[in-house]
Amino acid sequence: MWIRACTGLEKFAWKSSLKTWLTGILINCVREQSRKNREEQLPDNWPENIVVPNGAQLNLEQAIARLPGGYRDVLLLHDLEGYTHEEIGAVLDINAGTSKSQLHYARKAIRKLME
Repeated sequence: MWIRACTGLEKFAWKSSLKTWLTGILINCVREQSRKNREEQLPDNWPENIVVPNGAQLNLEQAIARLPGGYRDVLLLHDLEGYTHEEIGAVLDINAGTSKSQLHYARKAIRKLME
């Protein structure tokens, strides 16, 4: 990732923050590696379910892992990392509206998977 960032630094146009640009490079590296592996497996010792106080079973990480890549990326960048839709658009090279739409459908899919 650092080699890609260093060699591409001269192409950086400062239309976004450096952090956003570097995050985009990292996401693309992860996507490329995922494409190479073509299998997203959880560790063998992964708990099947997490029991929360009211007795319900919660397995949010597995549900997130089952989301399509675009949904998962937007959900993680927005809800976990706190990026705005405009920043996500710059990182993933999509429109802010697309980011909003993918976040909506990602949350909807998570709710359905968690039922």
